[in-house]
Amino acid sequence: MHDDGYFGAAEAARYDDSTWPQFEQETIAATVDFLAALAGDGAALELGIGTGRIALPLAARGVPVHGIDLSRAMAAKLREKPGGPTIGVTIGDFATATVDHTFTLAYLVFNTIGNLTSQDAQVACFRNVAAHLEPGGTFVIEVGVPALRKLPPGETALVFHIDAGYWGIDEFDVASQSLVSHHFRTVEGNDVKRSSVPFRYVWPAELDLMARLAGMTLRERWADWDRSPFTSESEKHISVWEKPG
Repeated sequence: MHDDGYFGAAEAARYDDSTWPQFEQETIAATVDFLAALAGDGAALELGIGTGRIALPLAARGVPVHGIDLSRAMAAKLREKPGGPTIGVTIGDFATATVDHTFTLAYLVFNTIGNLTSQDAQVACFRNVAAHLEPGGTFVIEVGVPALRKLPPGETALVFHIDAGYWGIDEFDVASQSLVSHHFRTVEGNDVKRSSVPFRYVWPAELDLMARLAGMTLRERWADWDRSPFTSESEKHISVWEKPG
């Protein structure tokens, strides 16, 4: 790991080339619609703003956005894009970094809460968000439901993505509630490069408790940005917690 965490210059350069569904324009539009409705006439704080996949179109909708990110390389890619220089970015750990104003909305998308690899750090994140929210403000997290049921009997690793030139494997440690995502990419012909990123997986009920510790309560939970119902079969959730008005 380097000063930019696990998202240095090389990762920042290829981040927007991802084939994940989260990078499709239809998904981005649905995400922005959801967040803009919650922000209303106020401002939004994005934790782990990255290269601005969500922040830029949200700002284009008229919502002032400020971001926090550990990676200077990712923030630099954001600033290269149209509209990027107008978005403020605080460099730091979003569990503890502070901004000198308040927001009606804070949000964490695409499993970014898992980049905080301890329960203490995740609890601190909720408390940090609560301190930045105005009364009645909301905190949104998009995160996958831990895929432990998909693990083959007796196995600790799960293939989560495979296509030409790239495949990904999650390696779980149930005792510590952690996982490592291993990414294998074909580079320069037949050479394969591996990068590994640690995460802490977290259950919906555990997130609700973290919110309560920070003085917030669950307002709604959905299976996706289209507000489809969250069920026992949902692979991810969009959860919204509210700070008392």
